[in-house]
Amino acid sequence: MDAQGLGLLPTLVVSLTIAFAGGVLARAVRLPPILGYLGAGIVVGPFTPGFIADQTIANELAEIGVALLLFGVGLHFSFTDLLAVRRVAVPGALLQIAVTTAIGLTVGQVVLGLDPVAATIVGLSLAIASTAVATRALEERGQLTAPAGRIALGWLVVQDLVVILALVLIPALGTGAASAADFATQLGRAVLQLVGFVAIILLVGRRAIPSLLGYVARLGSRELFTLAVAVVALGVAYGSSLLFGISLALAAFFAGVVLGESDLNHHAAAEAMPMQHVFAVLFFVSAGMLFDPTTLVRMPLEIAAVVVAIVVGTGLATLLILLGLRASPETAGVVGATFAQIGEFSFILTDLAVRRGMLPTSGRDLVLAAALIAIIVNPLVFPLLARLAVWLGHLPMVERWRGRGGPPLPHRAPRVSNHAILIGHGRVGATVATALARHGLPYVVVEADRRLAERLRERGGHVIYGDATREEVLAAALPQAARLIVVALPDAFQARRVISLARTLNPKIETAVRTHSDAEAHYLADLGVGLAVMGEREIAFGMSDFALQRLGVSAEDAQETVNRLRARKRPVASAA
Repeated sequence: MDAQGLGLLPTLVVSLTIAFAGGVLARAVRLPPILGYLGAGIVVGPFTPGFIADQTIANELAEIGVALLLFGVGLHFSFTDLLAVRRVAVPGALLQIAVTTAIGLTVGQVVLGLDPVAATIVGLSLAIASTAVATRALEERGQLTAPAGRIALGWLVVQDLVVILALVLIPALGTGAASAADFATQLGRAVLQLVGFVAIILLVGRRAIPSLLGYVARLGSRELFTLAVAVVALGVAYGSSLLFGISLALAAFFAGVVLGESDLNHHAAAEAMPMQHVFAVLFFVSAGMLFDPTTLVRMPLEIAAVVVAIVVGTGLATLLILLGLRASPETAGVVGATFAQIGEFSFILTDLAVRRGMLPTSGRDLVLAAALIAIIVNPLVFPLLARLAVWLGHLPMVERWRGRGGPPLPHRAPRVSNHAILIGHGRVGATVATALARHGLPYVVVEADRRLAERLRERGGHVIYGDATREEVLAAALPQAARLIVVALPDAFQARRVISLARTLNPKIETAVRTHSDAEAHYLADLGVGLAVMGEREIAFGMSDFALQRLGVSAEDAQETVNRLRARKRPVASAA
């Protein structure tokens, strides 16, 4: 059934349903869900029988997905983190991109028969690893916060910046200019438009965007804040594309960068994440719809050549470059294997080039097919490159080179460590904070009330604004480096969620929880919570202790009786 003319709803519902099924199937066989999403696009695309989604609507939804994806990249973009690994990530990533692009250019011209411009675009698309796949691979191996993860994230930032530059250059290259002078004019116009947009967004948006979201946050409406984040991400992107002629994705990226510099960034990222995930899925579905599965049969050798270019040009090249920069063999192997795949930004570049008439659809199909295969085989690449890195690292020549010293590998101490995390700064949280401050013990407050968070920050407190039940927000308090988390939230479900997230990030963290029922207190105690406090019970225990001592019971015996009462799993009896 063809969905042309049926509208938005059939395309949206069927695409998401099949993408969900594909993602579940992919994870069941321990593959990235992105493969399931791309497979869903193939299923609902025009090259397979059955339901055919509306390509126009799918492309428009995918454009929203790209904008939100780049908005998220901007929110997490950090010049500070990039500077911390600049001596390794910046030269290494630029050299890797140049090497991979050269390999891809050669494959594009010699094997695929493309013209130099099209072959260059293919080469560049093979040089940009998937951020989603890379971070998932690092996380699964416990390397995300290790030196390998730090280098990889900085490397990805440099790759993202190159993609941003390419998004500006490709439209200028695709104008069909007849001469070098015409091309220079088109390129100059594009650069001026970009400079004008960046100037306005930095001079005006840097204050206006955080101020707007700060005002909305102080209104105390969660749905309004979520809507405001969507308006900033998509409104700024769409308005900028109309006024300055730049892409939605590029404008959304800079809007994210501006917002990422404010203290609202964690909460904004948490609210934008669900939207970003859903529309990113639609982007991958849209990319899959463009893929002709017969390409696998018609051009198997060409696809194999592109896959080899990815594994060698990105994975192996990264490994060798890191060894050349005197990284440890273990780090070089992990980062190299992490980058031996391509994904979302490669699809964005090739799709833009096809729409500009700079790349034939067969070139895009080859990149899509190679990306699918590279992602599938990526888990197998890790042990191979790890062994290769160790073997190369123990060669006498390499050992002598590493022994000479060089750019220091990143080691970043947490901004705060061995601290307590206070979830909520109401009456309970404020009392705990006062006790900790009196003894000079470090603590971080996570507070969802914007007005209160601002007052605490004015007093010099270390405060994270946002909903602690969102991983993005809680992670900003560095639970992996904390000793204790005190959950002073009135809602039992929220408290359980916070404890679960905290223990995922730090299984050894001590916990203290406020609760409002005896059953909930014992339930939390059974889960291993260090202290589950119910107000009414503590009042009863305090009165019992007072009464027993005033009636002649020794302090030790009174305390023993109270401790026995605490251990009971029945509600404390109340006097009539």
